[in-house]
Amino acid sequence: MSIHKEGYKILVFGFLILLLVNILIIIFWADQTFLKWIFMICSFMLYVFLLFFFRWPKRTLEPVRGLVYAPADGKVVVIEETVENEYFKDIRLQVSIFMSPFNVHSNRYPVSGHIKYVRYHPGHNMVAWHPKSSELNERSTIVIETKEGTEILIRQIAGAVARRIVTYAKEDQDVLQGEELGFIKFGSRVDVFLPVGTEVEIPILQQVKANKTIIAKI
Repeated sequence: MSIHKEGYKILVFGFLILLLVNILIIIFWADQTFLKWIFMICSFMLYVFLLFFFRWPKRTLEPVRGLVYAPADGKVVVIEETVENEYFKDIRLQVSIFMSPFNVHSNRYPVSGHIKYVRYHPGHNMVAWHPKSSELNERSTIVIETKEGTEILIRQIAGAVARRIVTYAKEDQDVLQGEELGFIKFGSRVDVFLPVGTEVEIPILQQVKANKTIIAKI
């Protein structure tokens, strides 16, 4: 277990700000012992949460053709056929994983292949489980074509708390299943769009883990 690089700056600035605020409270609230202790405890708990949020567990994966692994940790909140309007513009099987602030927020490639499409879209910050969040929220769309010619779309979606999506994917890049795709800061969601008829391996509301849980076979 280590700290993800996306958390370095936040953790450094967060530590300095909390330290400064606590010093000021100690100076100006010298006679308020109870309040000083309450604030110090709250500051400590907040910083521990930030460390917990930016944790980065080491998860190696031997790529396997034909299997689609979960791209994120979280709960499966959608398994349904729907129209994907950005790239395919036809009906696809959508599997959506909601990540709470307590989940690991590093995203992984669910399959190996060639990246054909990458687009970032600024947008709103509706709650990540809202049906329209996939189209209206801040989001990043990545399309991977496997060696067998199957195209799979992954969409990183910011939630009500999240304010920044980080995507490492680049067009015309070859990627391996299990490598890091990106990171979403705080509550968010990842959608996977698969061909209609794909055999889904997990039920709705199941907890899944990136690089650990097989979500479908193609």
